[in-house]
Amino acid sequence: MGKRDNRVAYMNPIAMARARGPAQNSGPTIQDYLNRPRPTWEEVKEQLEKKKKGSRALAEFEEKMNENWRKELEKHREKLMGGNESSSKKKEKKKKEKKKSNRLSSSSSSSSSSDSSSSSSDSEDEDKKQGKKRRKKKYRSSRKSSASSTSESESDSKDSTKKKRSKEDYEKEKEGKNHHRKRKKADRGDGPLSSESLSESDQTEEVQAKKKKNSEEKEKTDKTKKRKKHKKHGKKKKKKIAGSNSDSE
Repeated sequence: MGKRDNRVAYMNPIAMARARGPAQNSGPTIQDYLNRPRPTWEEVKEQLEKKKKGSRALAEFEEKMNENWRKELEKHREKLMGGNESSSKKKEKKKKEKKKSNRLSSSSSSSSSSDSSSSSSDSEDEDKKQGKKRRKKKYRSSRKSSASSTSESESDSKDSTKKKRSKEDYEKEKEGKNHHRKRKKADRGDGPLSSESLSESDQTEEVQAKKKKNSEEKEKTDKTKKRKKHKKHGKKKKKKIAGSNSDSE
């Protein structure tokens, strides 16, 4: 089998475009843009003059508004100035009245100053007296508090001394009793014993007392064990007697 023919015919695009002919006009071309209608120099001058006139009209309108505003401001100022003048006159009248009242008050104050000075001196004397009284009260209260604190401390010290004395008396009584017992024991013996012999005798007595207690406890335990055994033996005898009676019947 032979190979396929995959070759494609070459088409020149330029030749194809020439064969199609000129393209259709879909919009304005560059020549149309260049050949557009343009205003003449005279028309341009007229447009510039119109713009200048428009700006002049705006300036005239602004000037008129400013004039009206200035007139309103002047009227407002006149009103304020008239009010200020009237207020200034009122202030002057008030000042004159104050001066007159001050003159009258100065004459009255000169007469009252003597009275006030005497009253102030009296008030100062009273204040001093009250201050002295307060100081005396504070001093008394401080003395009372210090006296109460000292009395409390004394009572506490007395209580502590009493407790110490009671403890010492108790210890002395104990020592006296022990000494009395030891002397009795020494008197029972052959002759006077030394402190070492007395201490040894005390130890022997303690040991003997312990032995007695242990022996008593052992006797008690032995008695309880014997009672338990006796009870068990009696129960067994009763059972045997009951069994023999049943056999004889």
